[in-house]
Amino acid sequence: MEILGESLSQAWGLILHFDPYLGQVVGLSLAVSGLALVVSTALGVPLGSFLGLYHFPGRRLSIALIYTGMGFPPIVVGLFVYLLLSRAGPLTFLSWLFTPQAMVIAQVLIASPLVTGFTMAAVKGVSPRLHDQLVSLGATRWQATWAILKEARLGVLVAIVAGLGGIISEVGAVMLVGGNIEGSTRVLTTAILLETRRGAFDVALALGLILLALTFLINVALLRLQGRTLD
Repeated sequence: MEILGESLSQAWGLILHFDPYLGQVVGLSLAVSGLALVVSTALGVPLGSFLGLYHFPGRRLSIALIYTGMGFPPIVVGLFVYLLLSRAGPLTFLSWLFTPQAMVIAQVLIASPLVTGFTMAAVKGVSPRLHDQLVSLGATRWQATWAILKEARLGVLVAIVAGLGGIISEVGAVMLVGGNIEGSTRVLTTAILLETRRGAFDVALALGLILLALTFLINVALLRLQGRTLD
């Protein structure tokens, strides 16, 4: 208990004094996860809307693949990206292994199915009659889709926030493809693991408290978007 109390006290001190190392790790974490979320949103929202609105051959298979991706182990995603970018992989010419770009790719593969799946559910929750009415009134397919998205906007926002929640606290994939290099690819989760192994419990706890705060804010956002209130 004495070690825990002392480490917590030192951790608060690091946070309150804006320790440069903490700032660097947090900044890189937000940059990588933020870029990954932007790409995942650009891919997942249109795809989820399409799957939720239109029927086509192979739709059931596509939905099954999305659901599989939503529950796919992140470490397997990391392994897949590692093999793609390794010296024997087809994308070795990019030289992205152990760089932030590799971490973004891994997080995009993790977050995209979440954004797609939740967007699809939100779009399917809108009355199908609305789409038919819009088309009958002369709206183009794009205009009808945009109107449906506006109706399902809260569900789409929940999908985006859920995607962020799925990657901000992920450790296995980013460790595998990023290498946890200080000043280059060290993010919150991998830094916590390293500092704990080093015995630097004050730094690990400081990073952990920051990660908990970010996770809490994401959950609060989800609750707000879902129309719930915190008692």
